[in-house]
Amino acid sequence: MVGKRTLTIVKPDAFNSGKGGQIVAHLEKAGFKIIASRVMRLTEAQAQAFYEVHRERPFFTALVRFMTSGKCMPIVLERADAVATLRKTIGATDPAEAEAGTVRKLYAESKERNAIHASDSDENAERESRFFFPESELV
Repeated sequence: MVGKRTLTIVKPDAFNSGKGGQIVAHLEKAGFKIIASRVMRLTEAQAQAFYEVHRERPFFTALVRFMTSGKCMPIVLERADAVATLRKTIGATDPAEAEAGTVRKLYAESKERNAIHASDSDENAERESRFFFPESELV
């Protein structure tokens, strides 16, 4: 998986406003292949576990509340240099700073409601993918 797969999540703001399909189409147009996906609503415990790395940050509680506010869509994507390419494709966290044509520039509402999550390293991509999908679904 290392180097060619990554995890993204279409977040509740984008999914529940009907932008999920457009975002997935944008990712496919950028050369990503969908390996696994599901629609779900995270429980508080799941959101806390997934974002554990941010537990001590001031935005943790708001992030958990946001990620449990509606349905989301975790997706495992595949292509060469997946992590770096996805991060470039989605753009800066703050859509006001994102490059034209990126997912966040096109679909995000704000820095906090930024439409999409992307793994930040190959190691996190693997860990995050396994958080949502058993190994048998990633073969």
